[in-house]
Amino acid sequence: MSRKTIIAGNWKMNKTAGEARELARELSAAVDKLSQKDLPQIVLCPTFTSLPAVTTTLTGNKKLAVGAQNMDYRDNGAFTGEISAPMLLDLGVQYILIGHSERRQFFGETDLTVNQKLKAALKHKLVPIVCVGESLDEREGNLTDKVVAKQVAGALQDIAEQELESLIIAYEPVWAIGTGKSCDSEEANRVCGLIRTTINEYYKTSGKPGDKVPVLYGGSVTPANCEEQLAKPNIDGSLVGGASLKAPDFVAIIEAGAKRVARTPQVV
Repeated sequence: MSRKTIIAGNWKMNKTAGEARELARELSAAVDKLSQKDLPQIVLCPTFTSLPAVTTTLTGNKKLAVGAQNMDYRDNGAFTGEISAPMLLDLGVQYILIGHSERRQFFGETDLTVNQKLKAALKHKLVPIVCVGESLDEREGNLTDKVVAKQVAGALQDIAEQELESLIIAYEPVWAIGTGKSCDSEEANRVCGLIRTTINEYYKTSGKPGDKVPVLYGGSVTPANCEEQLAKPNIDGSLVGGASLKAPDFVAIIEAGAKRVARTPQVV
C-alpha cells in the first residue's frame, strides 16, 4: 500500500509574526528551487499570531500548506482564549495538530478532548494530524504498545470508517521530543505499524483502513536521521520540531521526503 508522504514543521511557541513571515518566504523560495519533480506534502504550523502572516506569504504556492497547532472543538461561545475551526479556516488554514504531547502534558489534553477535536476537524474539513506517543516511564515499563493503542482507539471513538480519508497520525514518543534522543528507526517503524494494526482492529472490516492512513514519526527529527527513518515501510513522513525553525535543516528533510516520493508511488 502506497501512502502520501508528508513533512510537517511544528514551530511551537517560536517566531514573531515578522520572523515567521521571513522564514515562510525563505522556505517558499527554497522549495521552489528544488529540482525534484514530485515533492512531499509540506505543512508549516506556526503560532496563532503568525498564521495570517504565513498564509498571506504562501498565497499561490501550492507546494506548502499551513496548519495550526491547536484548536477548540466548539465553534464559538464564552471560551476566553480559545480558537475555533471556523476561525482557522477563515485564515486559510488547512491542517490541524491534535493532541500533541505537550498539549497533553502541560494543558490537560486527554483522549476525550483529542476525540472531540478530531470530530470538529473532520466536520469542518480540516486535515487532522493526531499525535500519539508514550512517556519515558511508560516505555521503561514496557507499556509503549498499550499506551499508543489506547490513544489511537480513544481518538477514533464514534469516528466512521469513511471519515478516515484525510486522517494523519503522528507517532511522537514523548521522551524523544526536544531531547536530542531519537527513537531507533526500527522501533519507530514497528510502532507506526502497530498504529495501523490498531486502526484495522478497531474497525474490524475487510477494507483495512489503517493501511491507507499516513503515519508520521516525530521526535528529534534532524537532517542526519530523517532519511533512515523515511526509508522504513511504515513511516510515511516526519513531524519536525526544532529543525523546522531553520530553513536549511527543514529543506534537507523535505529533500529526504522527496526521495521517498520518488521510491513510492503516492496516493493522491
